[in-house]
Amino acid sequence: MLSNRDVAQVLDDIGDMLEIVGENLFRVRAHHRAAESVRSATEDVNVLAREARLTDLPAVGASLAERITELVDTGQMAYYNDLKEQVSPRVLELMRVPGLGPKKAKLLYDELGVTTIDELLDAARGQRIRVLPGMSAKTEENIISGIELVRTGQERMLLSEAYPLATRLVEALRATASVERADFAGSLRRMKETIGDIDILAASVNPAAVTSKFTTDPSVARVLALGDTKASILTTTGLQVDLRVVAPAEYGSALQYFTGSKEHNIRLRDLAKRRGLKINEYGIFDVETGRRIGGETEAEIYAAMDLEYMAPELREDHGEIDAAAARTLPAVVTLADVRGDLQTHSTWSDGLNSVQEMAETARELGYEYLALTDHAEKLKIAGGMTSADITARRRVIDEVNSKMSGITVLNGVELNIDGEGDIDYSPAILREFDVRLGAIHSGFGQPREQIMRRLRRAMENKYIQIIAHPTGRIIGKRNPYDVDIEALLDGAAATGTALELNAFPNRLDLKDDNAREAKKRGVKMSLGTDAHMTTHLSYMMYGVAVARRAWLEPQDIVNTYPLKKLLAALK
Repeated sequence: MLSNRDVAQVLDDIGDMLEIVGENLFRVRAHHRAAESVRSATEDVNVLAREARLTDLPAVGASLAERITELVDTGQMAYYNDLKEQVSPRVLELMRVPGLGPKKAKLLYDELGVTTIDELLDAARGQRIRVLPGMSAKTEENIISGIELVRTGQERMLLSEAYPLATRLVEALRATASVERADFAGSLRRMKETIGDIDILAASVNPAAVTSKFTTDPSVARVLALGDTKASILTTTGLQVDLRVVAPAEYGSALQYFTGSKEHNIRLRDLAKRRGLKINEYGIFDVETGRRIGGETEAEIYAAMDLEYMAPELREDHGEIDAAAARTLPAVVTLADVRGDLQTHSTWSDGLNSVQEMAETARELGYEYLALTDHAEKLKIAGGMTSADITARRRVIDEVNSKMSGITVLNGVELNIDGEGDIDYSPAILREFDVRLGAIHSGFGQPREQIMRRLRRAMENKYIQIIAHPTGRIIGKRNPYDVDIEALLDGAAATGTALELNAFPNRLDLKDDNAREAKKRGVKMSLGTDAHMTTHLSYMMYGVAVARRAWLEPQDIVNTYPLKKLLAALK
């Protein structure tokens, strides 16, 4: 069976191939939008195809539904195979490298015979690319750094890929009679932006029964190892998951130990040693007497050293142990503190759901408000709104607000910060919006001086309230543009401009360390999912994870405020 991710990749490949052969942009975008819809679907695409419900997905029409059904039923798609006769799949592999669009990838394939990433790297290092039309030494530098970025990304998975699978596996273990407790551990429990393997811990007096149950889960493609207390599997989506089963009395100490980080644990053990104690995965002990003084829960471990309990997201040896000793740990933000989403998109630009559908889903999530920030006019590839669109959308928003109780839809916009730092629309139009984001969507390769000139000018613009995805990175696909973080944070503090923590899983921008520095300067943060369909609204949890890792408290984030206070803060 093909996974949702497999089908989405085929649709993305088709979109790329259509762009290479010069098809119109509408058809190219249609396939990429359908790919995102399938990738984000909460139901199995095989079930949707079998029940003839694929057209329930946004951006999947009858024609695409028929082709997807053919793919999941037979493993083949005639349309896809026909395109592969025109465009070598090897060109698509080259396009995985950031900055290599369809034209450049095809040129490299046609002129240099480059068919693999390794051959591309050799060509760049051998300075054979700069002689081609439109290429330069800088192109070669970008290709080399892009390949490094891709390869790093292949070694680790996004938090959003690991979390749902790990959660389901843990819940299945918790429902097993022989399991007393179960949690995931490691970097996933600390909610790092990317994850290596998934580590799961369980407590049981019958560990062999637990490992046996674990290795028969429906997601298992291959059992890599199976013992009485340990097991390792490879899932059908290619992820490795390792399970360790411990005695219930040792569960807390094992969970603390395997959660890490390594640096946090080293500091903790040094502190324990100075206090005549010893900590390991089996418990905490008095060195002199050998007496075990705790280990059933994590709280016992920390309390034995007179430390406050530290949330897993804080355990990076960034001062949390000293803060725990001094009782000055922050009351970090939780998902329940978030009252609304401040970056979302609807069918008025490049979103896949209507205003009402987005609002209904936001209300189901318990939000008080939702900012619809469709793209502004200059970003034509994303269907940026014309002045006529703005007027028409405002009528729709007003109608939804008049009919729907329990939530307020805010009239927002994501404005483009152009090459000189100017933004879309006249002041008269800008004043109509409740929420105005400013973002860089082009010119990512500009030198630092120009990037910062654009950002400074945007922050000084009285209409810009929030800088969206401030560094422009896409994890594993695009490095940040050359931004001076210190100058960005200082500029935001001086102008009272909020900075976004973009919760979309492959952005998570600002990074946690940058956000913590922003907090020190008194810069307010904004959480936005960058949702382009209703299912994306659930991504808020990943933005909250970054905020927690940054030690942010509710008062540091504007969309933890009630609506009236939020609007006052944005003014």
